[in-house]
Amino acid sequence: MAKELTHRADELQALGWSADDVARYAELWDYRQRWGAMNLEREDRLFLRKAEAALPAIVTGKAAAKKNIREKSYYLWLRFHLDAMTAAEQGFGLSDGSRGAWAMLLEEELRLLDYYQPVLGLPDTLKAKGFDAVRAEMAADAVSLAADGGSMQQYDFKAALDTLKATETSRWRHLLDQDGAQPYPVLDGPTAVSFRQQVRSRFVPLVRQTLPSLAESDKPEPADDWSGAVDADS
Repeated sequence: MAKELTHRADELQALGWSADDVARYAELWDYRQRWGAMNLEREDRLFLRKAEAALPAIVTGKAAAKKNIREKSYYLWLRFHLDAMTAAEQGFGLSDGSRGAWAMLLEEELRLLDYYQPVLGLPDTLKAKGFDAVRAEMAADAVSLAADGGSMQQYDFKAALDTLKATETSRWRHLLDQDGAQPYPVLDGPTAVSFRQQVRSRFVPLVRQTLPSLAESDKPEPADDWSGAVDADS
């Protein structure tokens, strides 16, 4: 009998399972909770085992808090994508002070995670999926900014992770699901500084209000010169 109080269909969907398989899992999970695994067909029991083996282990409470935040999967996932963008930008021939809007979004989110130190267990990471839409919205806004103070480059958001998955098992997901090179706004000098401030203004309250483990936090906002900021060379 599963110990969870509800099924984890959303997580299977995030892992790329088809809608039919996700629905089948949820239905079988509910049936097992009511009537027990012995009343399921062998094929259905095997399917449930396969689905539950694909799900990440639930780590909560003290066990989750003991792990350094930079070792947490969500943090490493963001860092992986940031490092891939940084490597790509080195080939763009950018001027000093220029930075991709997407890279700045990830830098600032990592900076806040370092500062506030959320648990980043399952409740936090499920809620953090809501950040996807905010990142995409702010990156879209940066396109018009790049026209006045920057440039438009092209970047394949899936390539680095696809390469990783070709050699090792990873449950990480793509930052964007579009195939091939995508528009990648790069901002220069004052425009980059202004955009970074906009990201901070948006993400500081967003992180505080979204992640359940920070609900009781009374830590003040980080100063702009806080030394824990994540940079491209760390």
